[in-house]
Order: sequence, then structure tokens, then C-alpha cells
Amino acid sequence: MNVLLTSAGRRNYLVSYFRQALDGKGEVLATDSDPNAAALQGADQAFVAPKFSDEGYIDFLMDLCRRNDVGLLISLNDLELPLLARQKGLFQGIGVTVVVSEPKVIDTCLDKWATYRFLSDAGIGVPRTFSTLHEAQLALDSGELRFPVVLKPRWGTGSIGIELVDSHEQLVWAYHLLSCKLERTILAGISRTDRHRAILIQEFVAGIEYGLDLINDLNEQYLSTFVKRKLSMRAGETDKAVTVDMPELQELGRKLASLLQHVAITDCDVVVSEDGRAAVLELNPRFGGGYPFSHVAGANIPAAILAWAEGREPRSEWLQVRPGVTAAKYDMMAVVRSS
Repeated sequence: MNVLLTSAGRRNYLVSYFRQALDGKGEVLATDSDPNAAALQGADQAFVAPKFSDEGYIDFLMDLCRRNDVGLLISLNDLELPLLARQKGLFQGIGVTVVVSEPKVIDTCLDKWATYRFLSDAGIGVPRTFSTLHEAQLALDSGELRFPVVLKPRWGTGSIGIELVDSHEQLVWAYHLLSCKLERTILAGISRTDRHRAILIQEFVAGIEYGLDLINDLNEQYLSTFVKRKLSMRAGETDKAVTVDMPELQELGRKLASLLQHVAITDCDVVVSEDGRAAVLELNPRFGGGYPFSHVAGANIPAAILAWAEGREPRSEWLQVRPGVTAAKYDMMAVVRSS
């Protein structure tokens, strides 16, 4: 089986994990619209793709899959997931399994306002969230909401546009500045779908932040939760973390994964306040930047995905992590061309 990782970007480690899992019984192909993307350099075959917003993107991927005997396709980009979720049947028709959740799951996670309502309706802790500046100002005036508050794009990725403010003046200034900034980011198009509710104002919850990997199989059945305490962040991703054994967060992961019914892996950010209450900050239905900390602690979700796709049961140890493993990311160089 050959595996195609789309929008591979900087995720060299996932290219490596899938190559190791294949163990010579297939190749890892990678695509990105940027020919200088670092992850392209580690793949068995690399292809420069159109932008996923281009009209011919799906045709490009399908042709690539046909010509290279691809059996498994996995996207590493939040904004590409809705498109693949809705075109999943086309790929199934040519024998390609797209590891992506149903459109309703993708929409719930990508739209952070929908995430808030989903979590609230399920009785799961979540920071108070408002979808307009006016509603947030009324809540601040009434005492329902207190400074500091967090501003973030309703449709966000990679921590783009997240701001922390601690006064009415800063709130108004930051809100209007973020509105302008969104027009110059990759979030511009999707933010225009509801321009007046494209920025969320959210309660700031102080506490310890954790990253959860919620693991379901390809039939959306819950299997496991990996928990990591974040030690530091860098550019919106976990930079240092330690795996921990926390039954209360593992139970939260089970509840979330069972309700969400996603496919394979969902990345979840949770903050636990001093009084022990957990609040879910984000749900991202893909491999997240925190997954490598689970992998180095014994998990192997790439190998499990390959097993499920081939109708095999994964080894039990692939669905477990050893607690107490502290790890840190570091930079490496990838030569993209030489003269």
C-alpha cells in the first residue's frame, strides 16, 4: 500500500513515521503547494500540488492516486479537510481510503463557534464564548465575563490571530485590527462566510494546559486517549511536553471521542484550572502538533491506521503511551535544491 500525505508542510516526522510503519512494503508520497516545503524532501516521492482551493485540486489528487497505486490518503491541513470529507466517495470509487471524518464532524471542529455549542450542549466544560463584540461587551458590563479575554478567529488554524486583552479599550482595538488582519491570511475566504461573526471573544481560563490525542478506529469506535502536559509552546504548537496518566482526562477523552465519532485521530486542547475543572479549548480532527510526544512514548497511530485499512487488528501497544516520558522538538534542515 502506498500512502499519500497532502499539505505536508513541515511535518517531516509524520512522513518518517509512515515510512517506518510501511517497513518497505509501500511508499510515502507527499504533496504541498509550496515546492520548498520541508516534508517533501523526506518522502519517497514528492509532488507540487495546486492550492486546495483551486478548482482542479481534487482531480489532481485523484490522478496522482491512480498513477501511483495510492491506497491511503491523509491530509495534514485543517482547511483542506472539509473538501476531502465531501469528496470521500470519489476516492473510494478508485480504491483509495481517505482518512477523514464525516463533514458534520469536520464542520463542528473547524468552526470554533460550532465547537462551543457542541461542547456546551454535551455538558462538557468550555470557556464562555461570544460571537460578536457587542454581546461580549454586554457580558463584561454585567460581570458575566471578566478580563482578560481571548480573541480568536472563528475558523482558525495554527494559532493565527489569537490575542489576549485586559481592558475595554484593548478589546475594541484588537477586535478591529484582527478583522483587518484576517483579510490578509489564509482564513480570509472562510471568514467572509459570516463576516460579522468571524471573531470569537472567549473567557480566559488560567491553569495547566494538556494535549489529548483522541483515538478512534476507521469505523469511528473509541479505543484510547493519550494525555500530555504541555511544558512550552512555540508558534502555536506544543514544543515540550510530558506524557501523564490522568484518568479524569482519559475519561474526558473517551466521552469526547464517543460523542464526536471522528475517524482515527483528533487533537484536543484542554486547560485544567486550580480547582480541578477541565475546559476544552480546541478540537482538531487530524494529526496535531502534539502527536509526536505520544509517538516517542510508545504509541504508533500511523501503523494502526495501516492495519485498519488492511483489515488487520493493530498491536495493543500501538494504542498506549508510557507515562513520564518528557520530550522536546528541535529544528533540522532539509535541502530543497542545490546547484
